[in-house]
Amino acid sequence: MPRSYYTGLAGQSHDLPAQAGVLLVNLGTPEAPTAQAVRPYLSEFLGDPRVIEYPRWLWWLILHGVILRIRPARSAHAYARIWTTEGSPLRVGSEKLAAALQTQLQRLRAGPIRVALAMRYGKPSVRAQIEQLQREGVRRLLVLPLYPQYSATSTGSVIDALADTLKHLRWPPELRIVNDYHDDAGHIEALARSIERWWSEHGRGEKLLLSFHGIPQRYVAAGDPYFRQCQETATLLRARLGLDESQLIVSFQSRVGREPWLQPYTDTTVQRLAAEGVKRLDVACPGFAIDCLETLEEIAMQNRDFFIEAGGEALRYIPALNDSPEQIDSLTALILRHTQDWPEFATATTPQRDVAENLRDRTD
Repeated sequence: MPRSYYTGLAGQSHDLPAQAGVLLVNLGTPEAPTAQAVRPYLSEFLGDPRVIEYPRWLWWLILHGVILRIRPARSAHAYARIWTTEGSPLRVGSEKLAAALQTQLQRLRAGPIRVALAMRYGKPSVRAQIEQLQREGVRRLLVLPLYPQYSATSTGSVIDALADTLKHLRWPPELRIVNDYHDDAGHIEALARSIERWWSEHGRGEKLLLSFHGIPQRYVAAGDPYFRQCQETATLLRARLGLDESQLIVSFQSRVGREPWLQPYTDTTVQRLAAEGVKRLDVACPGFAIDCLETLEEIAMQNRDFFIEAGGEALRYIPALNDSPEQIDSLTALILRHTQDWPEFATATTPQRDVAENLRDRTD
């Protein structure tokens, strides 16, 4: 039998008490804001056939012959604009969220439960974290990709990484996956509360733009539900905030290449709004659980400049939920709902419906 089938079993003890695990998975980040660190990260990310659906031979030539020779330096410059003394905002924010969820579940006396964080690309990898959880005695595992809306390019790729890991394990854990939570009532309430709190502190702009990450239109034509789920999130949030379609607008960012992506595009939308006389534009990105390059640099810097150059006065980015109390409560409720018949969660002192209701009951 190939040696790979024994991967992850070294040091594992069958005498450890069984426990449950929650594995948060985010996209990933380079280790440093340098071209040298960005290149392997981009190679792994853009080399994923879920992300770029071109014939492999053709894409390999484009990726290694052109993109990885040019893009790492450009991306490194963008990362350097948002890098903090703690490191990558996406990694730091994801780690804080994982720690907060661990504390919350312990406070509710659910357990024994281990909350861990993996990155789909870069470190810590999905495989490394699952193997570590197994060594710690995790026999039931809930995987929660931090992508509210499902796409084959994001959650689908996480499922691929899970499958690649589990097929090499002698004794895989019982597995559950949260495919999406785009229309989850607690999540919508968390988004609304976050926006309302930001408005109470900074005032309200003339319009609210929801910018989601884009994907090629042909992916949707092939059956990807992402576009529909983005629209459903926007519809629910629009109703919760009491806004109409002229007040809350949807757009899609981060397109690359020449083929059509989901529209309208964010950059052209902010330019159009400025040209139409909008002076103060608020932008939120409800497809991102944690602030990252696409929100902090692409929206809060690049698109702010586009808006001002087109005649606007202020594009104000409303931060992602990050490790806010709203996100902690909404994800706790989601976790408890998906694990309610697991023995480790049966001892939780607060039913998951009450956790969700805390969002509605909390006063500012």
